[in-house]
Amino acid sequence: NNDEDRARIIIAIARAFAFVMGSSFSAMVGFFGMNMAVQGNVRVAAAADRGGYQEALKIAYRSGTITGMLTDGLGLFGGTMIFIVFGKASPDVLLGFGFGGTLLALFMRVGGGIYTKAADVGADLVGKVEAGMEEDDPRNAAVIADLVGDNVGDCAGMAADIFESYEVTIVSSLILGLALTAINGELYWIVLPLLVRGVGVVSSIVGTYAVSMWNVDDAEEAMFKSYEISSGITIISTFLIAWLYAGQLSLATLVAVGVALAVAFNPLTAYSTSAKGKRVHTIAAATRLGPASVILEGLSLGFLSSVWALFVVVASIGAAILVYSTDFPDELKLPAVIAGVVLSVIWVVRGRMRGHMVEGFFLALWTMVFALFLISMHQVPEIHRLSYIFFGVTLIGVGMLSHTGNNVSMDTFGPISDNANGIGELAGMGPEARQIMADLDAAGNTTKAITKGVAIGSAVIAAVSLFGSFFADIQRVDPNFEKVVNMADPIVFVGLLIGGSLPFLFSGLLIKAVNRAAALIMMEVRRQLHIPEIANGTRTPDYAQAVTISTKSAQMELIPVGLIAVLSPIVVGFLLKEQALGGFLAGVILSGQLLAVFMSNAGGAWDNAKKYVEDGYYGGKRSENHKASVVGDTVGDPLKDTAGPALNPMIKVMNLVSLIIAPIVVEYEGYSAALLIGVAICIVLIVWGVRRSDRESMSEEDVADRITAEMVK
Repeated sequence: NNDEDRARIIIAIARAFAFVMGSSFSAMVGFFGMNMAVQGNVRVAAAADRGGYQEALKIAYRSGTITGMLTDGLGLFGGTMIFIVFGKASPDVLLGFGFGGTLLALFMRVGGGIYTKAADVGADLVGKVEAGMEEDDPRNAAVIADLVGDNVGDCAGMAADIFESYEVTIVSSLILGLALTAINGELYWIVLPLLVRGVGVVSSIVGTYAVSMWNVDDAEEAMFKSYEISSGITIISTFLIAWLYAGQLSLATLVAVGVALAVAFNPLTAYSTSAKGKRVHTIAAATRLGPASVILEGLSLGFLSSVWALFVVVASIGAAILVYSTDFPDELKLPAVIAGVVLSVIWVVRGRMRGHMVEGFFLALWTMVFALFLISMHQVPEIHRLSYIFFGVTLIGVGMLSHTGNNVSMDTFGPISDNANGIGELAGMGPEARQIMADLDAAGNTTKAITKGVAIGSAVIAAVSLFGSFFADIQRVDPNFEKVVNMADPIVFVGLLIGGSLPFLFSGLLIKAVNRAAALIMMEVRRQLHIPEIANGTRTPDYAQAVTISTKSAQMELIPVGLIAVLSPIVVGFLLKEQALGGFLAGVILSGQLLAVFMSNAGGAWDNAKKYVEDGYYGGKRSENHKASVVGDTVGDPLKDTAGPALNPMIKVMNLVSLIIAPIVVEYEGYSAALLIGVAICIVLIVWGVRRSDRESMSEEDVADRITAEMVK
């Protein structure tokens, strides 16, 4: 008993230290990512001014690569070091590492999202719609806050978001790998995910250098081709590792499914959000009928795209179920491999004849992956099947995030290009340079939307993996853990309904926070534009005032939403017990995935529809159609850059908190006075957080009075 108590104390101290390490690493990723983006902005603008499209593309992408590789490196370093030090006890310690990174990512996503979109909405509505100014006009007092906000929300926030998904998949892979190691005694269940992550780092580096190889004037095409190269290296290397080290091809096929899931989000998201796509052009055409038609088209697109994205995730999880639940006939294995080889040769020859060798090679690669997937299918004993399936889902998450360096690079490319475009406007650069930066900016909007899709998909896969880890933790203290998912139990359905409602509550509070802060920004911009010298451009606006408003507004919203995310699973777990907590997590995952994809894609489509109109279509800038497109873009801004992205860390925070408290919930039977008092305090704090975030926005007169008071000070 003394030894057990001593071990628990050591694990508790180590978990606290890991929490600090995880949050510190997440902060480092955000800080250095934002710093590199700021330095890259100016260099991209200078390269475009020299007329070098390829040079500007290379600088923008490689500036983001530094953040991406830092995310990759710190995530792999933290997980590996904890595993080396604590061995089989590492999963318990890694919970602290994952929770630290996830909690800080939530704050960075929420704070960064409110900051950037309050400034963006305020600047657009007053500058573009009311005053008829250009994007990033220096007379607009909110223009600097808007540009800074791109770095805060899209660079720091996304880097921290993907970093915590990276951490969480490591946590769940080790927890579930440890459970499988206990079944058959093999250590490769734990080691292989770390090896795949190492391969992913190398392939991401190769993909980064490949971006500048393609002699194309299309940033999207260059980045997508390079991503495919990274994917090919990872898949081939993983099959070699799985075959030579573990002797199980099924492990490699599941990693390949994860890579395919990440690749699938490229065309899937681009179809909905690309400035060159038919769906965005349809929204742009709707500007002729006014803002209402623009909003309706965007809503329709967002709802539909969320369904297709969910089906892709479902198919990938279904692959894990198939691998461990179905036996592929032995007599068909050799024909399947032969058919795969023949088809692969045909794809390569066809690609060579048509001058598309890269496309032919990757079609051949995916054909062979499918053939190997078929022959790797095998049934495992039913008593352990659930553990195998959840571990398979974890491997899909590992594969999906194996190119974290490339994913973060593609995301950071967006705000770097956007800010370079803003710098070009502020500096009065020539039309050729502005066009180069506008093209990069449009491509950046698509890559941002794609990486948001990858981040959302990885968040769901990571959450499902944690769901499996939740079962593993329950099983340690209650072997009859299957009852947690018994939907015939009304208490499970109660938990499902509560969990399903929280992403909507979270999103509503964040959108209201953006609107509240944007009202302050709008009044400040209007006040300064009423000064004749600022309006005619002979005097520099007070940019610091808008920055201060955005900063204070973002900081004020962090604690309430953080309390909701952390305390909700605690209340459900201790008040309604583990059955309801399982249903609660399922509800959060489902509604969070659908809502996040809807908001991300609808917002991205509205944004690129506006840019399409600004390129001269349907009346161009300063037309009534343009104003209608700006309204759509403004509605979409808090959806795609605040509420949607913030759902990713929210889902994972709730899953990690549930995972941490699960053993305590199961062991703690009954309801003591102390427990009920603690739950009551948590409920009071949640209610306070909701009321605090749901407070009424100030009226225009109140805003004006506050601004006047600040001026007197």
